[in-house]
Order: sequence, then C-alpha cells, then structure tokens
Amino acid sequence: MDYRRAWHPGGTYFFTVNLLHRQGNDLLIHYVNHLRTAVARVRQLYPFIIHGWVVLPDHLHCVIELPTGDADFAVRWHLIKMIFSKSLPVAEHRSVVRLRRGERGIWQRRYWEHLIRDEADFRAHMDYIHINPLKHGLVRRVADWPSSTFHRLVAQGVYPVEWAGGNEAGLNYDD
Repeated sequence: MDYRRAWHPGGTYFFTVNLLHRQGNDLLIHYVNHLRTAVARVRQLYPFIIHGWVVLPDHLHCVIELPTGDADFAVRWHLIKMIFSKSLPVAEHRSVVRLRRGERGIWQRRYWEHLIRDEADFRAHMDYIHINPLKHGLVRRVADWPSSTFHRLVAQGVYPVEWAGGNEAGLNYDD
C-alpha cells in the first residue's frame, strides 16, 4: 500500500474512543466480535478505509480515511457506539440523564480526534496505535496482541513481525 496517498484531503483521522468506566473494564475485548460487526455494518452505510486499528480492554485507537469530500466522522462513531451498545445485555448502571436520553452507560460521549497532516504524522499515529498494547503492559511483543491491524500490516510488509518486540529494545512509550 502506498501510504503517501493515505493522508490526502478527503480526511484521514486518528481517533481514541474510550469506555465510560475504564478502570478494570475489559468490555471491548470480551465483546470484540460485536465491535467488529458494528464497524462492518457502519462501513456498509458510511464507507471508510481502516488504515490502523487496535482494540484494548477499555479503549480503542484507529486511523481511518473518509471518502473524498466527506468529513462526517461523527455519524460513523455515533452508529458504531449505538450498534455495539445495543448488541450487549443491559448490565451497566445508567444515570438519570442517560436514561432520559435513552443512552447506555457504556461509552464516553466524546472521543479524541486528530486530522492527519502529512506522511510523518500518519506514520507516527500508526506506530502509536500498534505499540499501545505493549505500552499498557498487556503483552511482551506487539505481535502477541490479537485485536490489532498490526498482523495485516505485517502480512503486507509494512511492519516486520518483531517490530517493537518489548522494553528490552529501549523504546519510549510516553503518551
């Protein structure tokens, strides 16, 4: 894949999306197939290209590209969150406000979004996504985390399988 085309106008964005209650919550990993289904359904209605994605227990990061002239990532995230939430049994506490709005108590309402500026910015965010499981101490090697596009990118020759193998490489994982 030619990553020089990945950040052209049309909108390539980095996102961080968090669960409402993050401490000790593994909902996203436990129901990762529900999340995959929600993303696939939304992509059928509102297409986007997934360049990088990692699902962690309580949050996710991704770099996606919207079609030329389309900047409506908000509708995509609204639908992904809604479809995922509706697929789960109701077990969470919901505030009066959330009940009144018909919302589940699963996701933070907001998310972090960043428009990718150039190829260097793109590469930095792709690396950040894929190193996240290692940074959070979930694995000893990036290749050991299953819920990541890292494996697809290794198969495409973008990353070597031993990339960022562990702390012994002397890497800095600061946020």
